[in-house]
Amino acid sequence: MVDAATRHLKAAVEDQRAQYDLAHAAAAVAMCEEALAYAVRGETEAMLAQVFVGGVLSDLGATLFRSAGRWGVSADALDATQQLVEHLTDPAFTSQAAEVAGPAHLRDDLKLVAETFRRFGEEQIRPHAEEIHRQDLDIPQHIIDGVAGLGCFGLSIPEAYGGFAQGTADDYLAMIIATEELSRASLGAGGSLITRPEILARALEAGGTEAQKQQWLPRISTGEVLCAVAVTEPDYGSDVANLTTTAVRDGDGWRITGTKTWCTFGGRANVLMVLARTDPDPTAGHRGLSIFIVDKPSDDGHAFRHDAHGGSMEGRAIPTLGYRGMHSFEVSFDSWFVEAENLLGGDAGENRGFYLQMAGFENGRIQTAARAVGVMDRARELALGYAENRHVFGKPLLDYPLTRDKLGRMAALVAISRQYSYRVARLMADGEGALEAAMAKAFVCKAAEWVTRESLQIHGGMGYAEEYEISRLFVDARVLSIFEGADETLCLKLIARRLLA
Repeated sequence: MVDAATRHLKAAVEDQRAQYDLAHAAAAVAMCEEALAYAVRGETEAMLAQVFVGGVLSDLGATLFRSAGRWGVSADALDATQQLVEHLTDPAFTSQAAEVAGPAHLRDDLKLVAETFRRFGEEQIRPHAEEIHRQDLDIPQHIIDGVAGLGCFGLSIPEAYGGFAQGTADDYLAMIIATEELSRASLGAGGSLITRPEILARALEAGGTEAQKQQWLPRISTGEVLCAVAVTEPDYGSDVANLTTTAVRDGDGWRITGTKTWCTFGGRANVLMVLARTDPDPTAGHRGLSIFIVDKPSDDGHAFRHDAHGGSMEGRAIPTLGYRGMHSFEVSFDSWFVEAENLLGGDAGENRGFYLQMAGFENGRIQTAARAVGVMDRARELALGYAENRHVFGKPLLDYPLTRDKLGRMAALVAISRQYSYRVARLMADGEGALEAAMAKAFVCKAAEWVTRESLQIHGGMGYAEEYEISRLFVDARVLSIFEGADETLCLKLIARRLLA
């Protein structure tokens, strides 16, 4: 069905809704293929895979109901699966997975990575997560120091530059595993600490000069350099081709003028990765952008201002529903001076910023999928614990078929999302997987919204109370489909475009 729709849309007039639906359908089918590979590993895995496939087929049927004509496929394209779907989505079947945690199937050394970061999250992050969220506090320094001490910032930085990466798939897997486990404890105070240094490190590895790699990568690896990414602008989010922040040559450096927004961790960071326009030709689009590594003092709190070399840099934290701790800043530059040596790639990097940025952002997408897995696995765990202990009308919530059905579907979503993230990590280690990383983000982040929503629902009124952890997970999950590439842009500009090409 998806293949037929793809062939049809190649020749059709652009239809954004049809392409958006196709992107999500293709991502779901890719996830189902991973579910089949997981299913052969044991009875529990097979059950979770079947629950997952049943849910996907059911959702695709609903999509087909509205999209068949625009996709150029028959409205009965999935009729042959109806009996199977009825069986796989029957609460009598899905409820068998209600109390199951799908095996991850990691080697012993990678299991140790998972155990280490889970223990750190439970002991050092979770005890502070609620206060950070409710009071909108900075991440305590001991958490940053602890993550640095575990080598988290150097997981994907080559050993030659002070990191721990050896150029194998295990580098990516370790990063994915650490991200998931830290996100279980807190998305804002744990799981996202790796992402920003990861993006800058990837850009440096892809296009930095040898001197820049020697200067920055070892310091990123130890946590001495804390990074933020300044790409988005108030009027331009994913539409980077039209960014207006400029960098103009001035003697032995550049002066940056413009405003960036959603610069997460922009206060505490002492380095900003800034994407600015270096080609004044308005027709240059994304080909006229460059990346600058911008030094700044590390600032606590919700606002900062610095004046130096005849220019200024000013920032304010944007109040948000969730994802607190790192704070997302609006940062304004007024003739802020940057040394010429801080142009990423040197003279050869001028006007290549868009391409170097994408090298980092592809990795950020699979990290975001891993963050989503961590958030929804913790939400599933909380829902199960609450359902076991909460009695309604004389018996535990867990004894009700509807509760068990929801928990079973949660378990399947977590297990298969995790396995697909592992698959993408292996692909990216081989220099592939850009499309699959986008698919993972598109599917898994929306799944995390459903899982946290249903977990909160199982908690009932208590779920709506801030004193219960699930309320934080619910609002945190909502950002996952927005940052690192908004869902609509990701589906239309990357997934659908590549499928149709």
